[in-house]
Amino acid sequence: MTDDANILAVDHTGFAVSSLDDAIQFWTAALGFKLERQSEMGGEFLRRVTGVDDPNVKTAIVRAPDGYAVELLQYSKGSQNGAVPNSAGAIGAAHLALTVENIHAAIARVEAAGWKAKGSPLPIAGGPRKGTLVAYVSGPDHITIELMQPPAR
Repeated sequence: MTDDANILAVDHTGFAVSSLDDAIQFWTAALGFKLERQSEMGGEFLRRVTGVDDPNVKTAIVRAPDGYAVELLQYSKGSQNGAVPNSAGAIGAAHLALTVENIHAAIARVEAAGWKAKGSPLPIAGGPRKGTLVAYVSGPDHITIELMQPPAR
């Protein structure tokens, strides 16, 4: 048997959310992504593809300035499935790292949109990313975003 399952690229990152409207607001107003499209799907297709027994999901695709896509998914029975703990260290917790030009301005934008930083920006002390300023911010549903400002060259 030949192995033709080579990974070609990362297509997108998806997050289940409790409110599609709140999530779109966070990703566009707080992070500067652009809303590309919204849609709905459901029924047998949804169950067979995701394994989730849910009649309907509303989705939105938002894009970063470099074109990277994030998919936001509001399942109609989502609240029955539970939520991610408000801790970046919880088992199964994930985050998406974004490169920013000015981490302080990025945090100010997030806070002006109604969300907050989880900590203060600090430089990485060593290794290949030495000097990169990093900070975590939290949006709706405790989705964690890592902001990374590379050192000036």
